[in-house]
Amino acid sequence: MSVTIDGQSLRVESVVRVAREREQTQLNPQARERVEANWSALQKMLARGDVLYGVNTGIGAFGNEILSAKEGAELSRRMIRSHAAGCGNPLPEEESRGSLLLRANTLAKGYSGIRPGTLEAMLALLNAEVTPVIYEKGSVGTSGDLAPLAQMALVILGEGEAFFQGQRMSGSEALEKAKLEPILLEAREGLALFNGAQTMTAIGTLAVYDAERLAKSAQIAAAMTIDALNAVTKALDARLHSLRPFEGQNKCAENLRRLIEGSEVLKQPKRDTQSAYSLRCAPQVIGASLDAIAYARKQVEIEMNSAADNPLFLTEECECLTGGNFHGQPVAYAMDFLGIAVAELGDMAERRVNRLLNPALNAGLPAFLVGEEKGLNSGLMITQYTAAALVSENKILASPASVDSIPCSADQEDHVSMGTIGARKAREILRNTERVIAIELICAAQALEFSKPLKPGKGVQAAFEAVRKVSPKVTVDRPFYKDIENVTELVKGGAVVAAVERAIGKLR
Repeated sequence: MSVTIDGQSLRVESVVRVAREREQTQLNPQARERVEANWSALQKMLARGDVLYGVNTGIGAFGNEILSAKEGAELSRRMIRSHAAGCGNPLPEEESRGSLLLRANTLAKGYSGIRPGTLEAMLALLNAEVTPVIYEKGSVGTSGDLAPLAQMALVILGEGEAFFQGQRMSGSEALEKAKLEPILLEAREGLALFNGAQTMTAIGTLAVYDAERLAKSAQIAAAMTIDALNAVTKALDARLHSLRPFEGQNKCAENLRRLIEGSEVLKQPKRDTQSAYSLRCAPQVIGASLDAIAYARKQVEIEMNSAADNPLFLTEECECLTGGNFHGQPVAYAMDFLGIAVAELGDMAERRVNRLLNPALNAGLPAFLVGEEKGLNSGLMITQYTAAALVSENKILASPASVDSIPCSADQEDHVSMGTIGARKAREILRNTERVIAIELICAAQALEFSKPLKPGKGVQAAFEAVRKVSPKVTVDRPFYKDIENVTELVKGGAVVAAVERAIGKLR
């Protein structure tokens, strides 16, 4: 199989297939024709003497400097070199590959003034698994992700650095080993390669995909805790939720009902008339996160299929439009919102962990879920500390990046989005929250041991069995970091969700 790009139909799942699973990609023939026609239109504009920003002028604060045709081609090379000024650690290869794919898809729309061969050279890098080394820091998110995408573009020229077959090497060596030729750029093509928000969008796209799966794991963990604590389930009644028709809330309530269906534990007498918010309001809070994640998906899918650079060239009208489609604000907001939404999944999960472990709150379960030798054994006490630390870190990371702006390029670029920072923060929040949900799964599974021989809900039982395959019942203290690592892998890789969906069908 392969992913075909045409500038308008790329989806989150397609990006995952190319970026993570290294699926081959190709250019749609009609898109190639559009790109070719657009390049011809650009040559006509140059031939009639049009002044075209970034083609026969300088860029940024030098946008009023007029250049000759020969200088325009040299500008393409020099601007890539000068803009490759990032720093920090390299992005994970999947995010670099995502950046390359998304930039190619934008160019495939046929408005960016680039030769088809240059676009196809980008796809050749993906297909040969030559991954540009892109440093994670240095983008302000307007005029797109300049520093990271310029570093990406260096490899197309046979410069910079790349990963090939697991090794980091020079861009020229990577091309040689992959039997690829560097591209000699013409006027305009340099700016076309890096003038967009594709790095933040690539990071965000992968984060959205992971967040959707994590949200399912969060609902499974919540259902396990509800079951283990014999919570009051009237709060999940479909009639109640239908009176407040938020889509995410109603989906979550339905999922929780399905997960706990058939529970013998929940048929036992209740201690309370209603449960605490972390149990009772799970649909309202997790559901709000589901809606926010859905919004983030919508925004990144719009962005990945947009003509998102400057200038843009209209083929039929043979006209150049300069503007600001590179501005990352729509994605920046979405990334900040995504980070907040995922942070709240962890925030509420940590409160449920506390209820499972605290003898004043856990419906008669042993303190810290220690069955024997209390005092000698600490049980799962410190897992809550870890969850608390992760949640606290998330609260700091969730502070929005998009409300900040530092003017650049001699105040020509006097408002920027900081969206790439927001995307990286969202990704870090996601990784932290995966661990928090893993800790809740560990604690809830241990709590369910004390309900035996009563059986939990069918979906909860499936999750319990998945956890137990990598995290055994706690009978005596052991180093629990291994359990956290093992269960986090179940969450991150989707194994818990898969086990549950095999048992009760697909979660909404």
